[in-house]
Amino acid sequence: MNAALDPSQIKFGIGQPVSRKEDPVLLRGEGRYSDDLSLPGQAHAVMVRSPFAHGTIRGIDTEAARAMPGVLAIVTGADLEAAGIGPMSLTVGQKNRDGSPPRLPRQPVLTTDKVRFVGDPVAMVVAETEKEARDAAEAVLLDVDPLPAVTEAREAVAPGAPLLHEAVPGNTVVDFHYGDAEAVAAAFARAAHVVRLPLRNSRVVVSPMEPRSAIGAYEDGRYVLRAGSQGVFGMRGGLAKVMGVEVEGVRMLTGNVGGSFGMKASVYPEYPALLHAARTLGRPVKWTDTRSESFLSDSHGRDHDTLGELALDAEGHFLAVRLTGFGNLGAYLSNATTLPSTMNTVKNVIGVYRTPLVEVSTRCVFTNTTPVGAYRGAGRPEGNYYMERLVDTAAREMGIDRVELRRRNHIQPDQIPYDAPSGMHYDSGDFPAILEEALAAADWDNFPARRAEARRRGRLRGIGIGHYLEVTAPPSKEMGGIRFDEDGGVTILTGTLDYGQGHASPFAQVLVDRLGIPFDRIRLMQGDSDLLIAGGGTGGSRSMMASGTALSTASAQVIERGRKLAAHALEASAEDIEFSAGRFTIAGTDRGIGLLELAAQLRTLPAPPGDLPATLDVSTTDQYEDSAFPNGCHVAEVEIDPETGETEVVSYVTVNDFGTLVNPMLVAGQAHGGIVQGIGQALTEHTAYDEDGQLLSGSYMDYGLPRAGHAPSLGFASHPVPARTNALGAKGCGEAGCAGALPSVMNAVVDALAERGIAHVDMPATPLKVWRLLHEGVAA
Repeated sequence: MNAALDPSQIKFGIGQPVSRKEDPVLLRGEGRYSDDLSLPGQAHAVMVRSPFAHGTIRGIDTEAARAMPGVLAIVTGADLEAAGIGPMSLTVGQKNRDGSPPRLPRQPVLTTDKVRFVGDPVAMVVAETEKEARDAAEAVLLDVDPLPAVTEAREAVAPGAPLLHEAVPGNTVVDFHYGDAEAVAAAFARAAHVVRLPLRNSRVVVSPMEPRSAIGAYEDGRYVLRAGSQGVFGMRGGLAKVMGVEVEGVRMLTGNVGGSFGMKASVYPEYPALLHAARTLGRPVKWTDTRSESFLSDSHGRDHDTLGELALDAEGHFLAVRLTGFGNLGAYLSNATTLPSTMNTVKNVIGVYRTPLVEVSTRCVFTNTTPVGAYRGAGRPEGNYYMERLVDTAAREMGIDRVELRRRNHIQPDQIPYDAPSGMHYDSGDFPAILEEALAAADWDNFPARRAEARRRGRLRGIGIGHYLEVTAPPSKEMGGIRFDEDGGVTILTGTLDYGQGHASPFAQVLVDRLGIPFDRIRLMQGDSDLLIAGGGTGGSRSMMASGTALSTASAQVIERGRKLAAHALEASAEDIEFSAGRFTIAGTDRGIGLLELAAQLRTLPAPPGDLPATLDVSTTDQYEDSAFPNGCHVAEVEIDPETGETEVVSYVTVNDFGTLVNPMLVAGQAHGGIVQGIGQALTEHTAYDEDGQLLSGSYMDYGLPRAGHAPSLGFASHPVPARTNALGAKGCGEAGCAGALPSVMNAVVDALAERGIAHVDMPATPLKVWRLLHEGVAA
């Protein structure tokens, strides 16, 4: 449905590396993030959080705090329950292995019975200024009888372990199982070789550039929240449930968002408390998280403890893969909290390999730690990490070249469409070609010479492959609104939301391609729930597939309706009207009218022409057919200094199939960001709790975010095979960097350490851990 672009617009069409529309504003410091907002008469809130990881609440003494200067209110869980607010509304989509539903606790907005992790919110202080609120918050006395704490999922299910929620025996929310256990057991029994490898997918602190901030208000008889999110439509629905009102009773507004990676998709306890305080006080109430508080209050990512097993025949063909382990949920349910270690692992673990059978068993467990939610990939990097580590280990144990083992087990292009044992239906891809291109780009054949040269310098050098395939988010309804504005511009309305991805340019490129609208005349509106009729938000690498499909549908409607309107304006039959390059013409003539000119002309008419609409506004919802399967191959090369344990990524190349690249420059940027996040988890980021549940890595002094020096020059190449599941042929790219980075970097680290007889190391491969492995034979 390409609109045969005008030559002046070709550089802004699909496939062109167009700069982000929003960057000039953001680089000038003119962005409007949540903490930049202030409303007339606003008060300020500060949360009171538990310093204990576990304990019974005996009392919350607010008397002294209420008498302090500027204090307007102190909100507790009892106040919210009396007002009919809460509990927090979160569900789990997975069932227990016996088919029974999961065990779900009742979670008040502010806890009233027990504290369950350090940072658990128990009260909110509201005052005229933030300083006054903070001073008063420190004066609130929390009387707690401490209880034993547990921070590891495996320990939380042991007999006699501390119980977090009475409604959740054994701390197990869901005992998940997928696969044919008997068939898998039979495959392992007849296998010529079985690999067994304990694998830890380490916990990470999400650390977006912008900490959470929000303003709660009560305007015109309904609640209004201004806060960062990943989609205002879904957030509005979640807030309405907690507040006990219909969705029409809530308006959600989001401006610029400084990163999220899954973390800002949830309704957090602060938000209902702010809305309640705003309604009670009759004035807006603002809250902004400090960075140190965000380490405790924002959901963490990953934290899975898994035994991976791979069964192979004598020639090295995969027979079955089996994962058995635990997912640490933290103290409460969070956004998509069980999904990463259950169905998303199932969907992603076989990756690009013919693997007839898959079995995944996961116990999702509460512990006295910060709740764990979705984090960039949410099970996709985990599944790929498990398989790629198993493949490398199998190659080493069986004496088969690791590249050759992958080649033997590839799903071949002529086997696609491919029905995977995970229930996924691969629609497209060329996995062998991508592997070969990545090996060539990495100069794989000459690695032995580079290793020898490093050895002469006293360093250990390793090279690793991360050959990944991701399953993107499943189809959901998405809005594609096209509004022709009075100033001659065009506004796109969508339920997805840009929190750093750069949606404005690629969405505009779709309209340039489909409708021939000049790029600089197109705007994006995404952050007001009042203007949306649907929207699943941004997550699961779905935005271009979802919004692109909806915009394609809306564009077709614009052309169809516009053809009738143009026929009226040109005094011709609608059947004789053609559309190309943003212009309607009478077939066989040069008589025509531009789309934007037609929209402007309609606005001057006193009444619609006949029964035709007088505007070209279109609001539609559409969904793509199925998930897509972005895939690729990363090759990382590392050097380790045995004297310090320091690991450096010295070379990194990646070849990817992201289907149709609407904007190749933004795609490369998304890959780069995900890769560096993966390097951080693999080498530097370590979330540590002590035996009492205190977070030891509670600031950037103790938590190692990757820095510029950790990022090598990143080679990026594409081998696109368009998806068949959506109108654009796009496959998604936002989370793929992590999926390839974790296994490639860790495989490279183990490859380097193998010279010293070390066969495995868990993430993160920190200098201390590596040094102790090399010098003491233990992992710190």
